[in-house]
Amino acid sequence: MPWLNGQLLAAEAARIDPADRGFTLGDGLFETILVRDGAAVWLDRHLARLAGGSAVLGIPARFDDATLAEACATVIAAEGIAAGVLRLTVSRGVGPRGVLPPATPSPTVLIAGHAGLPPQGPVALVVARGTCRNQASPLSRVKSLNYLDAVLARREAAERGADDAVMLNTAGRVAETTIANLFARIDGAWVTPPLTEGALPGIMRAEIVTRLGAAERPLTVEDLRRAEALLLTNALSIRAVARLEGAALTAGQETAAGLRRELGLPG
Repeated sequence: MPWLNGQLLAAEAARIDPADRGFTLGDGLFETILVRDGAAVWLDRHLARLAGGSAVLGIPARFDDATLAEACATVIAAEGIAAGVLRLTVSRGVGPRGVLPPATPSPTVLIAGHAGLPPQGPVALVVARGTCRNQASPLSRVKSLNYLDAVLARREAAERGADDAVMLNTAGRVAETTIANLFARIDGAWVTPPLTEGALPGIMRAEIVTRLGAAERPLTVEDLRRAEALLLTNALSIRAVARLEGAALTAGQETAAGLRRELGLPG
């Protein structure tokens, strides 16, 4: 049962206005939140990132953090989720035709829950050739509803027999993958692209930077090719890369498994 604009509703009763700008223009944000032991994990961090992204887009808060936290708990209980996922979506709400937002928007807020977690096993990666991340755009640092570059890159990965795609920025350096931040162990040290390279400020990314003592520096595809191990992290998973552009990587799985144990993830 989703929570929509202050009400817990049956799925068939939860409806979005056809003129909602989240639908017509992708004008909004979302957070994907891990549920573990029947509770939302790092919810305060997710809500802080949501508030930061809303400030960038100029979307006012419709509900305070306490209300959203209570709503998340309500959805978890209604769906009976012990381990799974919450998706918190905020759009600017209904607006007239055209790009300019309304002067006084009334945001749409939807929270939906899903039992079960995505796979945690090894990943085959390719480097996306057809699209890239624009590190100069403020949207590279918010979880915007417009995910089309990632959609295109993920389709390319599937067509090339891979699970995910590395997305480069406009300078040809590594940003992230379509759904995850990327860590590389090079010459024995863990590194990850800085946010200025187009990497999303991931909740799990921040945790793994601390746990691995990872340095932030620009990375090239050649850096990835010579890495001893690659990890992909997002709010729901920590996965080792087993193949990059067809080349095998044998390290990383032990590190990924150890981090999952520390953080209470399956596998």
